Amino acid sequence: MSAKFSTPKISQIQGLRALAAILVTLFHAKWVSGGFIGVDIFYVISGFLITGLLVREIDRTGTINFKQFYSRRFKRLLPTSFFILAVTAIVSWLLIPATMRSSLGRDIIAASLYISNYLFAWWQADYQNLDATPSPVIHYWSLAVEEQFYLLWPLLILIFFSIAKRVKKRSVITFLVATFSLLSFIFSLYQTETSPIWAFYSLPTRAWELGLGALLVLVPAFKTKKLVGLVGFTLILISAFLYNETTAFPGIKAVLPVLGTFLLIASINSWPPFLDDVANSRLFQWLGNISYPLYLWHWPLLVLPSTYLARPLAIYERIIAILFTIVLADLTHRYVEDPMRRYSAAPSWIYKRAAILTIVSVLLGTAISLTTSDKFDISGVKGSVSLAEIKALPIIYKDGCHATYADSVSGKCEYADINSSKTMVLYGDSHAAQWFPALVEIASRSGYKLISLTKSACSSVDVIRLDQGAFKMSRCAKWRDNSIKRIQKIKPDILIMSSFQYFGQPPAFKNRLVWWNDGQRKLLNDVKDSSRHLIYITDTPHPARDIPACLASNPISMCNTTMRSEDLSIPGFTVIDPNSWLCSDVCTAVKDGVVVYRDASHISMDIAISLIPLLTQALRDDGVNL
Repeated sequence: MSAKFSTPKISQIQGLRALAAILVTLFHAKWVSGGFIGVDIFYVISGFLITGLLVREIDRTGTINFKQFYSRRFKRLLPTSFFILAVTAIVSWLLIPATMRSSLGRDIIAASLYISNYLFAWWQADYQNLDATPSPVIHYWSLAVEEQFYLLWPLLILIFFSIAKRVKKRSVITFLVATFSLLSFIFSLYQTETSPIWAFYSLPTRAWELGLGALLVLVPAFKTKKLVGLVGFTLILISAFLYNETTAFPGIKAVLPVLGTFLLIASINSWPPFLDDVANSRLFQWLGNISYPLYLWHWPLLVLPSTYLARPLAIYERIIAILFTIVLADLTHRYVEDPMRRYSAAPSWIYKRAAILTIVSVLLGTAISLTTSDKFDISGVKGSVSLAEIKALPIIYKDGCHATYADSVSGKCEYADINSSKTMVLYGDSHAAQWFPALVEIASRSGYKLISLTKSACSSVDVIRLDQGAFKMSRCAKWRDNSIKRIQKIKPDILIMSSFQYFGQPPAFKNRLVWWNDGQRKLLNDVKDSSRHLIYITDTPHPARDIPACLASNPISMCNTTMRSEDLSIPGFTVIDPNSWLCSDVCTAVKDGVVVYRDASHISMDIAISLIPLLTQALRDDGVNL
């Protein structure tokens, strides 16, 4: 092991921990676009510190006392984690509507068992969950990754040392750790491209970050200059302020913050004076000391008020939430984290208490789940309303005819009078699919065959979007090409198109209207000779909040914050604007006793069906034979 790191300067490490916690908190407060890289800083630090402990123990005793190692980890992490998880669970149960308690209980159980990273990867991979209210414990995913790493890493290190001992070459350990990290990095590159959600949350795609920290313990000592630390700090700043939620991550983009942290730790004895002074300042040392509870408190304190109010927090509210986070983090550090860390106890005692705390957490999650209810009352609407009915999806989501992120071609997807010579085609993204319940009924009544060509997050308007999460523009483009070819071949009597118009435009387009209109012109050019009736349904009113969640705990008047969508269509389409059907002076959350939206974006099936007469008349007014 490098003598340079045999006694790491904890004060600088505390400064790095403070920086990581600050970045993550400011990211969730929506003030630093790439602040999520704070998690990557934590990972490199953890790999460095844990490997240092293991290597020093092996050098001293020739082996690893696994019983002692895991008991130290439990004592260090579990009391604070359990305390904040339990408080979050109880407060969440009190604040959120009963309709959300099933998912809350599930999330508490997953966080208790340190498997929440895979639960949230599975949950977020479903496009329909993108507009759902976020879990107050989703940030526990990063703890799950670390705990899974801690579970496996001591065994791997011991195996690597055994191999090195047999061949009598200490450098073999470094080679094996480097190979392990490289394989993880290659897999991260691959999965960030193919399954970005799983890449973000999985241990195999994050292990290289911890492995790189481990290499700092194993590489030979080398002299560094102040410039090395400055470069590392600069790389972290660049990624923190240039990255955002559309950045493909981890993959190649994670190299900047990980390498930046690596360089900062590698040059820890020769930082530029201003970095060293800041890291060793009383403020940063204090923030470093409370960084663990600060990380655990910040997210529920930002998301629970937003969930309760069913709206985003204002700037002053976020400031209050962060100040409250700091106070609670300090109190938790003083009266929970630090006392338990200093408490001397036998490993067997710690294991028993850890098991008890885990069981209590699981039982708490189970109890919360048992209090869930699908029904809730809406003031002004007779009788209880079923959340399942409000959030019901059109049949095309269940039979595979609403293409997913990975699909590049739609199936046959024929409905209504499938033997008819008259054909109607529905083309677009989920905001086209939301009209399917109405159009399939209209087609059936009028003797049309309806062909549904819809895909998640891929608008009919031919705009270019940046990759984001599981959405890949290349797959969207292929699906569009295949769908347009099919439309041109079918030559439907009626082509009905619609799109969600609030996607973010690429930076190359400074003018949003120009970006959208360019896409509409491309669409029009592709379909202009394919049908006599080119019907474009403009986007539905745009909710400012999750409407069912709002209605579950507030009167209708507080949920009437949806805004009309502007008609952005260009000449050449026959335009139907549904905004006047759903809005008068206000765009109400409930219309004629029917909940208008199933989430924070899409209209419900019931409201779509209720609009059949208006949609039918609009089509007839535009010359469609129905």
